[in-house]
Amino acid sequence: MPPTLRAIRGATTVDEDTPEAITGRVVTLLTRVMERNGLVEDDIVSILFTATDDIVSIFPATAARTMGLGAVPLICARELAIVGSAPLCIRVMLHVTTERARDEIHHVYLEGAQGLRDDLPD
Repeated sequence: MPPTLRAIRGATTVDEDTPEAITGRVVTLLTRVMERNGLVEDDIVSILFTATDDIVSIFPATAARTMGLGAVPLICARELAIVGSAPLCIRVMLHVTTERARDEIHHVYLEGAQGLRDDLPD
C-alpha cells in the first residue's frame, strides 16, 4: 500500500493543571502513539490538540515542542464543555502519512481517558 494520509486519535488526563504535569502526559501520549504506529517525526503532517476548560497553565502544543516537534504544525482548541465529560482531559488527533491500512492504526487512550473510545481498535 502506498503512503496514505491517516488520522490517529488519542487522549490522556492530568491529575493537576500544571505545566509539568501536562508536559509529562502529552510527551507520554505522543511517544506512545508514535511507537504503537511505527512513526517518526517526518511522518507527522500536523497535530490538533483539544483541552478541557480546566486546563489553563500551558498549551499542549508547547508541551509537544519539548520533544522536538517544532517543525510539525501544531494547534490547540477548546474541548466542548459537555456535562459528564472527563475533566482535565487532553485529546489529540495526529494527521500522518503511513503505509498502514485504517484497521492497522493504533489509537492510544491513557490515564483517565482509557474508556473514552472503547469502539476503536487497540
